[in-house]
Amino acid sequence: MDAELEQILDGIGPRLRTLRRDRGLTLEALAATTGISVSTLSRLESGKRHPTLDLLIPLARAHRVALDQLVAAPASGDPRVHLTPLRKDHGSVLVPLTQYPGRVQVFKQVLAPRETKLVTHEGYEWLYVLAGELRLILGEREFTLRPGEVAEFDTREPHWFGPANTRPVEILHLFGPRGDQAVVRARASTTGPAPAGAS
Repeated sequence: MDAELEQILDGIGPRLRTLRRDRGLTLEALAATTGISVSTLSRLESGKRHPTLDLLIPLARAHRVALDQLVAAPASGDPRVHLTPLRKDHGSVLVPLTQYPGRVQVFKQVLAPRETKLVTHEGYEWLYVLAGELRLILGEREFTLRPGEVAEFDTREPHWFGPANTRPVEILHLFGPRGDQAVVRARASTTGPAPAGAS
């Protein structure tokens, strides 16, 4: 094995451990998500086992990162992110704005009208409306956010968001691991505008 390849492989374990801890996941929780045993995950993170594609692919999916982000750090000091729009279901577009695993992942999204289906998962989210109107449902509460308005919330609460009408809505979407207190900064759809600075 040449020195460069060995250095790349040696860097994968610590990167996996940092990513898991930043997301607030235990080895047991990650094992349940990926189907990879706790002992295998532990050996990968400690460098005692070299990673293979059949291990890295489910890990990349679980951490919501591209496979190459697990394999190597940036080749240069260029801080610019190369934007790669991803077309999703029903005409929605997702543009990742963060390039490598970190505490918070940032996306620009154009959301087309879609089915209202509440979900829950670990973590917290921030939503900033760039254009259009966003409908946000948190449990039994419903909000309408307009350009310049922000919402942040714990994703363990049942939630859904999408266009408030038949037109697409454009947002910045930040997703991070569990641990920070969440506050909604938006006005309920049944009330008037919230006072400036209201939380």
